[in-house]
Amino acid sequence: MKRPTQPADPTRRQAVIYARVSSKEQEKEGFSIPAQLKLLKEYAAANGFAVAQEYVDVETAKQTGRAAFGEMVAYLKAHPSVRVMLVEKTDRLYRNLKDWVTVDELDVELHFPKEGVVLSRESRSSEKFMHGIKVLMAKNYIDNLSEEARKGMQEKAEQGIWPTKCPLGYRNVTGPDGKKIIATDPAIAPLIVKLFEWYARGDISLKEVARKAHAAGLVYPKTGAKVPMSTIHTILRNRLYTGWFEWNGKLIKGRHEALIPVELWERVQGVLDGRFAKKTKRGKHDFAFSGLIQCAQCGCAVVGEIKKQRYVYYHCTGYADKCRGNPASCRRKHVREEALEAQFTQLLGRLRFDDEVLEWVREALHASHADERREHEEAIRRHQAEYKRLDERIHAMYVDKLDGLVDAAFFERMSNQWREEQNRCLREIERLQAADRSYMDEGVQLLELARNAQRLFAKQKPREKRRLLNFLLSNCTWEDGKVIATFRQPFDLLAETALTAARAAAAGTPRKAKTEIWLGDLDSNQD
Repeated sequence: MKRPTQPADPTRRQAVIYARVSSKEQEKEGFSIPAQLKLLKEYAAANGFAVAQEYVDVETAKQTGRAAFGEMVAYLKAHPSVRVMLVEKTDRLYRNLKDWVTVDELDVELHFPKEGVVLSRESRSSEKFMHGIKVLMAKNYIDNLSEEARKGMQEKAEQGIWPTKCPLGYRNVTGPDGKKIIATDPAIAPLIVKLFEWYARGDISLKEVARKAHAAGLVYPKTGAKVPMSTIHTILRNRLYTGWFEWNGKLIKGRHEALIPVELWERVQGVLDGRFAKKTKRGKHDFAFSGLIQCAQCGCAVVGEIKKQRYVYYHCTGYADKCRGNPASCRRKHVREEALEAQFTQLLGRLRFDDEVLEWVREALHASHADERREHEEAIRRHQAEYKRLDERIHAMYVDKLDGLVDAAFFERMSNQWREEQNRCLREIERLQAADRSYMDEGVQLLELARNAQRLFAKQKPREKRRLLNFLLSNCTWEDGKVIATFRQPFDLLAETALTAARAAAAGTPRKAKTEIWLGDLDSNQD
């Protein structure tokens, strides 16, 4: 949301303030947003900025589309005189790569007071590189939290509880123990059973089954819209209706009520497999660079082809309805796979740097992570205090039960509820600890991946070569046998910094200058 501000002073540089917390719970606790705004306003006053607008988001930044963030971007686009953005630190502004690109395109001067960092178009590539690494680390931190959530879902699945949104025929409800489970939907479940029975006969098509289901009243409960044929096909493939389900490749006996017997489901699969079986292609070759490159002349895809049963050549598809140039001319141009591989290998070599630089960057990232670590520790202490408070509450009520002040049924109900809350606290503590441990490790792993990309590329199979190039490169084009590609952020900044360092080394630059090339003023900012 946008917050009202005082009228801007036209004699000073105009700035916007952005603050964010990652959950409704943090906003309710009231410790984060006020602290961020206080810090940023004090910073603005000390540095002579007039605050034009304040923007506050209280939601996750894992996905793009934050309301206040979008309003701020629109405001900055509409007001070219406001070119300064004040944010507490990197991960308050963005934790996904799309928002990073959005902010970068605004051409604003970014100030991160808690990190002591100022970034602009004039900033050195080393400063932009370190910033980019922090953005990727923040994204990996969010991904790790998601991984911890997936572990929780896996644990729930192994207990026989369907861990996510249920399909038609079931409802997500809260069980007697406070856990989310699925239960039969009495309005929809009979129609789901009919779907299986109709189709298992094998004498009517999927389209006819859909028509019969619509006539019987199969619609989405919330919207009343008819269930499409594609969803009916998905329903007929779903093993969950048998009381069993698959999770991460493992077949699990569910604790929910089955709607149909296993034998009926298997009969339906036989009918579906018979009608929708496809002939498989034999001898399909895995071309390492197909789908990666476009023809610079016409914009069509460059694809691989085997010649004389042994040589792999790449050429433009030259589709006439897409082609901006001469399709026949494009199709006649070929390049050997070995030539493309050599060019990609040379390109990845631009990311190389030595062990000494890796250690410098590692230490700098550890220093910049100190504040994040303090926040984690504070959150863990809050959950530990909440766990202790609930434990004391359970103990006090147990004493009241012994004294006859509360009955046994009430004690059981409330103590179960509080123990479930305690378990939630323990899960949150474990999740934060695991994410914190991996935060720095994954940031350094990104650097090591880039540094070793050339060597890894040479050893990988075609599919893995393609994945590595997709991760590091973008906008790959091919013209007259030559590959032109750009590195994705922040690997573009890493390549630029490595090139600057290599030139300095060739000129005999002293060690201190080498440190400044890679780290800029980061060391002084961490004091």
